[in-house]
Amino acid sequence: MLQEVLEHLDKAYQGFFRRVKSGNGKAGFPRFKGRGRYDSFTLKQAGWKLDGKYLTIRNVGTFKLRLSRPIEGDIKTVIIRRASTGKWYTTFSCDNVASRPLPATGKAIGIDVGCESFLTTSEGEKIGNPRFFKKSQDTLAMRQRRLSRRKKGSKHRAKARVLVAKAYEKINNQRRDFHFKTANGLVANYDTICIEKMNAWNSDYTALNRSMRDVAWFGFFDILRFKAEEAGREVIEVPAKNTTQMCSQCRELVPKDLGVRIHSCPHCGLTIDRDLNAALNILRLGLNILRLGHEPSGAFDRILRIPRL
Repeated sequence: MLQEVLEHLDKAYQGFFRRVKSGNGKAGFPRFKGRGRYDSFTLKQAGWKLDGKYLTIRNVGTFKLRLSRPIEGDIKTVIIRRASTGKWYTTFSCDNVASRPLPATGKAIGIDVGCESFLTTSEGEKIGNPRFFKKSQDTLAMRQRRLSRRKKGSKHRAKARVLVAKAYEKINNQRRDFHFKTANGLVANYDTICIEKMNAWNSDYTALNRSMRDVAWFGFFDILRFKAEEAGREVIEVPAKNTTQMCSQCRELVPKDLGVRIHSCPHCGLTIDRDLNAALNILRLGLNILRLGHEPSGAFDRILRIPRL
């Protein structure tokens, strides 16, 4: 069990020395993690045995599992995790899992994500943003006020903390369920899915940061990638720069800020929704990258000169 702990410690120090060597920003010395900061442990090839729905952990005991799905392949690691609500989960990491490719559709799609609508496709379909965190803010505020009034170390405070954790857990479960259903719909209908390559989501506006974390684009993209890999589909990332500003018809740049929701090109007269315009650009660039076999080198303006398909 200590093998995984030592590996995490080694990675932490490697990252620390790398940051010290680069000299960019604060190095961040690895923080000591006491007993209260450990909520999981990892078992590798020894110390456990699985017999149907019963998991036996050496020196701990035997536990009955509720399997979310049948276990496939060869189990390499077993992670035991305690959630903030007090629930216990077991995660099996497996090798040699058979792929389940879906029938080819011959179709490709580009998607543009946003805060107004969760995503807009190059076919003009919009999927609304459910805003799970915003809808639960009143409940969270009430439970957090109740928690702050409880005496530290008391049983009432422990119960109030669990209620706050349950509210956050429900938001996370709702969001992940929405992400999985949306990703499954895209993977089932399209062979090639083109998305933006986003490296960060911090902005200068606190409210916008909160909205971006509520929609959780990066979590959705991670789910989309592994669902596509499982189904034999392809997800292509394209540079996000200027996909909104560029006209999808004449390729000219039309500057606009976040408040402008309609793309109106003075050069060719195209007037469409700005998110649809961006999705069309993402699809075109993704298909060009697919044709070349790699992302074009050089600045973004070189990508714009790739002939239309």
